Amino acid sequence: MQPPIPSPQTPSGPALDPQEKLARNWAMACHLAGLSAFIGLPLGHILGPLLIWLLKKDEFPVVNDQGREALNFGITITIAYAVAGLSVLVFVGIVALPLVFIAHLVWGITAAMRASEGETYRYPFNIRFIN
Repeated sequence: MQPPIPSPQTPSGPALDPQEKLARNWAMACHLAGLSAFIGLPLGHILGPLLIWLLKKDEFPVVNDQGREALNFGITITIAYAVAGLSVLVFVGIVALPLVFIAHLVWGITAAMRASEGETYRYPFNIRFIN
């Protein structure tokens, strides 16, 4: 006699309410918009999060928080790119510029994933210009 076939597992945890899911998606979009510079949008890593934050900050508190975080990181990473770019003149930037690029990509993706899970993500190195 064969054992019964187990039924498919259901995802653990309660189902998300549609508003919560929408808020998480917008929070994730703030961080993903910060990566728009990689597809050729000049200053997209600042303008993308700024646009989403301005449009949705009053509607969803999590978007207000994560939008500010993504916008602050966009400004911080712009400063880091400028410093690394200028330091190419003394050959330090040859190492620093790729490191800034990798940090921008990795932290941006990590932030988007965490925001989609409902966590409030804080970038490891971020100057808080907008509180």
